[in-house]
Amino acid sequence: MTAAPESEVGHRPAEGRITDEAVAAARAMIGLHLRPEGPYLQDATADTLRNWCNGIGDLNPLYRDVGYGSAARYGSVVGHPMFPMAFGWLGRTRWGLPGVHGFYAGNDWELFRHVRPGDRISAIERVVGVEEKESKFSGRLVLQYVEASYFNQRGELVARGLGTCTRHERKAARDTGKYKEIEQYQYSNEEHDRIDQIVLDEPKHIRGANVRYWEEVEIGEQLPTIARGPLSLMDTMGFLVGCGRGHTHGVVLQAAVKHPGHFFRNPEAGGGVEYTGIGHHRESVAKEVGVPGTYDYGPQRSSWMCSLITNWMGDAGVLKRVRTEMRRFNIVGDTTFCKGKVVRKYVKDRTALVDIEIAAENQRGEVTTPGIATVALPSRDVKLPAFIDGSGVDLELPVIR
Repeated sequence: MTAAPESEVGHRPAEGRITDEAVAAARAMIGLHLRPEGPYLQDATADTLRNWCNGIGDLNPLYRDVGYGSAARYGSVVGHPMFPMAFGWLGRTRWGLPGVHGFYAGNDWELFRHVRPGDRISAIERVVGVEEKESKFSGRLVLQYVEASYFNQRGELVARGLGTCTRHERKAARDTGKYKEIEQYQYSNEEHDRIDQIVLDEPKHIRGANVRYWEEVEIGEQLPTIARGPLSLMDTMGFLVGCGRGHTHGVVLQAAVKHPGHFFRNPEAGGGVEYTGIGHHRESVAKEVGVPGTYDYGPQRSSWMCSLITNWMGDAGVLKRVRTEMRRFNIVGDTTFCKGKVVRKYVKDRTALVDIEIAAENQRGEVTTPGIATVALPSRDVKLPAFIDGSGVDLELPVIR
């Protein structure tokens, strides 16, 4: 493909349109294998695993402390279940519908094996679906589905994720103004104290080596709430560092020349080239796509929801599935309270499983992120075999769900 001349990199984000022809072209890509974004963090080491945890605020020593991990049942630290996401974010808007803005809308992960220090992750990413809908936010929208399968250097399946993104015309989103009345929240001292206390108390609720048995869990049981916020620039930038993402200077310009619709020369940066996703850090760009302010990264929020589960299940539990849906924006200054409730217990493939309904709520009491998780727990029933990962369970999930 011939590279676009530098002059085609515009001075503001492109204003692409969702047309019948553009949708048809996107649908024609179903089944194609994509060039995976990245790789960013491909090699698992004690440092990259710990740095990922720093980027999502996870304090569980099983995922970050080499000394703790060496004495744990796995014989080493293991990767946080969402670490494969650091290879390249899932559900990204890198294909079809040129110039039409995309938002990460969520993902659905099925997890099979732990990532351990020394592992090298590769991925096969393919387009699996395109769907049209109407939105109060921007009118006509398109949902795109991408499936990514992550393997280690032995060719073993580590994780498989379905990523969803929504595509919106920037002008339509601005004109609709669905979120124009939302302003940055003003907290009282008491609210700040409450949030700080939940954050500081989180280590007390990490189950760790204390085995949680399936028989002890009751339907309706509430998981200890964790909090992330108020969201700051430190939080969003820290997530990029944790992911190993950081294109600069000529690396950015080379990408912009190849894909001018995804980059622009920002007057606020003296004409420096920035990615259209810079709205996560620049309020003016966020408002160009109808968002009231800078906002979090969807994969970051998905990982917070995962930490809610892993804190509760303990070292002996295995997270088999986690699904999150981004329903509302989480803007700078918002606080996310991650909550969960056990809704089902059952046995499948000779493994004791628990389904947990999860939800993230902001300080306004709005649910921003509903979802579900499935956890495999040790059982006192000696007829059920012991397990060390989720490779022995098939949840029989459809490709698009």
